[in-house]
Amino acid sequence: MIKSLALTSTVLAAVFGTLVLGSPLDAQAEYSHKHKRQVRAVSTSGDRLPWRVAPAHSIFMKELRSGRVLYQHESLKRLSPASLTKIMSALVILEKGKLDDQATISRNAARAPKTHLRLRPGEVFKLEDLLKAMLIVSANDACLAAVEHVGGDEEQFVMLMNAKAAALGLTDTHFSNGCGFDGPEHYSTAEDLAKLSEVALQNPIFRALVREEREIITPISGHRAYVLHSTNRLLGRIPGVEGVKTGFTSKAGRCLIAKVSQNGSDLLVVILNSNRRWNTAVSLIDFGLKSTATMQ
Repeated sequence: MIKSLALTSTVLAAVFGTLVLGSPLDAQAEYSHKHKRQVRAVSTSGDRLPWRVAPAHSIFMKELRSGRVLYQHESLKRLSPASLTKIMSALVILEKGKLDDQATISRNAARAPKTHLRLRPGEVFKLEDLLKAMLIVSANDACLAAVEHVGGDEEQFVMLMNAKAAALGLTDTHFSNGCGFDGPEHYSTAEDLAKLSEVALQNPIFRALVREEREIITPISGHRAYVLHSTNRLLGRIPGVEGVKTGFTSKAGRCLIAKVSQNGSDLLVVILNSNRRWNTAVSLIDFGLKSTATMQ
């Protein structure tokens, strides 16, 4: 029998190497002096946790098999979800679209701001490949092209997104675009995003794509290849990590949803607007695995 894979923060840091320390590989995790404040984390039971968490505007962590909420901080606060939005977009695409459809890159989609693959107007892709690009590398041009193909235009697609949010009971979620750009009417909460992720992860295609570390897509006509490297730095570095999605905008900050399966435990972690999302994720995963181990 393999012993528990629950890892201490020290061991997890070793798994990351210099990544956790904020090397150029993870420049987005730099911790500016003006944000050196740390907060003592408190579990939902009121017990103080044995680590400090870098500031995050909202956190929600749940063990999916038992349904037990292990930790939450401002989890009902409405915030910009950045590219975590693409989880809902992907869910609608999977429900309304056909993966073997041929989708043409419009001029509008090709002009989508970063993160993008610099897809060219007129290029034609399988819808499945656009879905890969939007989930694995968070490409906005691929996302917008897929949104336009399935919805007819982005406005119609956003209506489908909001209808799905209402059907799922996501009462503190509203979308104004399909890819995650900031806007006054584009918001969600950590708790709603956890609910959305649970539903999305029930789809085998979504579940498979968000755990891919690397993929290659090519247009149907043409030989230009696009290499996709996952934006999720936890994949391949911590045992049992199975996705899910990263996000960033200037308003939303660094965001992350991660699923980890170890020793019969399924953790879902949502982090919104954190200066050090990777370090925070490592600490939460460590605590979550230890907590669920004592429950078994």
